[in-house]
Amino acid sequence: MTTSRRDFLTTSALTAAALAAGTGLAARATAHTRPFRNAPLRILILGGTGFLGPACMESALAAGHKVTLFNSGRTEERRKAGQRPSVIPAGVDVLIGNRDPEKTADDRRLAGVPDDQKKPDPNSPKGLSQLAKAIENGARWDAVIDTSGYWPRIVKASATLLAPAVKQYIFISTLSVYKNNNIPFRDESDDLATLTDAAIEDFGADFSNYGGGKALSEAAAETAMPGRVANIRPGFIVGERDTSGRFIYWPIRATRGGEMIVPGKPDDFIQIIDVRDLADFITLCIQTNTNGPINATGEPIPMQQMVDGCIKAAAATGAKSTATWVDPAFLSEQGIEPQQHFPLWIPPEGEAAGFHRRDVSKAVKAGLKFRPVEVTAKATIDWYNSLPSDIQAKVVPAMLGEKEQQILDAWHKRQGG
Repeated sequence: MTTSRRDFLTTSALTAAALAAGTGLAARATAHTRPFRNAPLRILILGGTGFLGPACMESALAAGHKVTLFNSGRTEERRKAGQRPSVIPAGVDVLIGNRDPEKTADDRRLAGVPDDQKKPDPNSPKGLSQLAKAIENGARWDAVIDTSGYWPRIVKASATLLAPAVKQYIFISTLSVYKNNNIPFRDESDDLATLTDAAIEDFGADFSNYGGGKALSEAAAETAMPGRVANIRPGFIVGERDTSGRFIYWPIRATRGGEMIVPGKPDDFIQIIDVRDLADFITLCIQTNTNGPINATGEPIPMQQMVDGCIKAAAATGAKSTATWVDPAFLSEQGIEPQQHFPLWIPPEGEAAGFHRRDVSKAVKAGLKFRPVEVTAKATIDWYNSLPSDIQAKVVPAMLGEKEQQILDAWHKRQGG
């Protein structure tokens, strides 16, 4: 438990006819229902209090299942310090420890805390000891959801320990496991990234080791539990509790009204998935015992569809916004790097030609459903508005302010009107 999924993803840089031709799927808003199974299942979540974890917990509980969490307690402690409510409801069991067998929960909980402010717990549980004790005492689960594994050593430790105690291992991987993103609409058979040294546990420059680490972690889980692992590969996960500053930029910018810059072209592709849709799909995979590698992100949609959804959601707050599409080269001339100032957008060319166009037909066939962007944007706005002002400032990237209008004026002048 050295780096959370949110910590990494915060810094990670990573038309309908064309869509139908490329994937055989049409971008669509589907009716959404929670997975449900008459017989309640027992589900263990490694993590569970950050972003995807709480969504998985809520989905499982809504489907009538029993949930146990294993984590260091750090996120809940920080939430309490910030006067924010706990995400753990009554009836959910919590085990404390560290994903790294050689470290304690305190090592994770106190990471980044100044020495003069640290209040160590001499009885802080080490590694997976509480989990091991629970298994020794007879604890068993139908599935484990691993939302916090990045390196094969760490995943191997938990998967090996849990192999006799769980039926299925759901490993939350990433689309970053793929070696290349230059060809659109590639499926799960695409080549995977590698590491020069399997012992590496450092993301490296530009997080170049992230994909390789996740790919080896997938293999570690499969080795420990052959035929019983679902390697779920999401892309950009968005919605409530997303503190990465990526998607949230767009609905919050729309709530501030006026003319807003969008880089590129309206038909540039984007792939995002509401965290609730991903969580419900994970629950469904447990209920149906679906295993193997699965790309589980949204279907590719035009960037305009995402932006329009955010503008519509913002309109419910009384805001009136319009989008103006600006040539990325022009933005660069104005001293604005599009990918740095406008999250999620990536030029659909060269090595990134397939970045927002991964084939998700396997997941759709297995039951993955998608909410409309407007619904996701509204949930994001509502969550943002529920936060204390100091937290709000941390979860939304800096916006251009007056400079945005200056750039727009220059752009309209360039365009001749």
